[in-house]
Amino acid sequence: MSTLAAARADNFYYPPEWTPQQGSLNKFHGQHALRERAKKIDQGILVIRFEMPFNIWCGGCNAMIAKGVRFNAEKKEIGKYFSTKIWSFRMKAACCRQEIEIHTDPKNCEYIIISGATQKIEAFDAIDAETIALPSAEDREKLIDPFYHLEHEEEDILKGKQAEPLLIRLQRDSDLKHGDSYARNKALRAQLRAQKKRVAAEESASRKLGLGIRLLPALEDDVKEAEKVKFASKFELNQRNARAAINASSIFSKAADSSKRSLSSSNSISKFSDSDHKLHLLAKKRKLHVAEVQNLVTGKFKLSSKSTIHRSKHALPRMSLKIKPA
Repeated sequence: MSTLAAARADNFYYPPEWTPQQGSLNKFHGQHALRERAKKIDQGILVIRFEMPFNIWCGGCNAMIAKGVRFNAEKKEIGKYFSTKIWSFRMKAACCRQEIEIHTDPKNCEYIIISGATQKIEAFDAIDAETIALPSAEDREKLIDPFYHLEHEEEDILKGKQAEPLLIRLQRDSDLKHGDSYARNKALRAQLRAQKKRVAAEESASRKLGLGIRLLPALEDDVKEAEKVKFASKFELNQRNARAAINASSIFSKAADSSKRSLSSSNSISKFSDSDHKLHLLAKKRKLHVAEVQNLVTGKFKLSSKSTIHRSKHALPRMSLKIKPA
């Protein structure tokens, strides 16, 4: 929104033909400051937002209008009770456009429905509702009598004595909670400082370990469970793998059997775990060495000076072979 448009929206725009002698902008434009709400201000009527003080039944369609529903009502002064003004509120119901009129009653401190609706009667017991029973209009009139006032005052004193233990207990609880605010505030701030220090120490310990989250303090149960867990050493794992490789290999198997076993083992490699896979590869490598030696013996390959057979701790022992010429 431009500056000129904002000034017009806030009614701060002064046209060029305006002069200070003409008064305010409302007087210059010939309008009231409340605009449409004051269209009947000459009759003493002002449009306001009126909130229904209680549940009522509409006189036109017999629909219930709940407490708290708001209306655009015409507010008008119709009289006075001593120095207090009596106001009249006229509005139209949204359900059937029935006109409702309500007056204030300063004498009894309540609202009175004059026309267009009836108040919904909602009686309740003060004891069941846990509220204070207010004196009725007749009792308030009787309080003018000095003797009745004296009797009524004695009843109030008796009720006060009966409720005294409850009041004393409430006062004691209030003093306990809010008696020494400085000491309680001091204890609370000390607790917060200790908590902040503990959180900072945990965060620094987590950063030293290279973690991006804060580790909570260890519990005794967690420490006991961690002590029960035992991991095998690297030497034991290597020894177990070597023994498994020796048990799985055989130097007397034929080349065909080794090839078939290698094919079947290649299909089942995916089913093994990581440790089983390493053992399988080690056994397969040993079988390939045996097959290479057999091929050399049968004469399928010529032995060159560059080709050598590397011996390992699991290799075959030296054998003397005699080959008859064909």
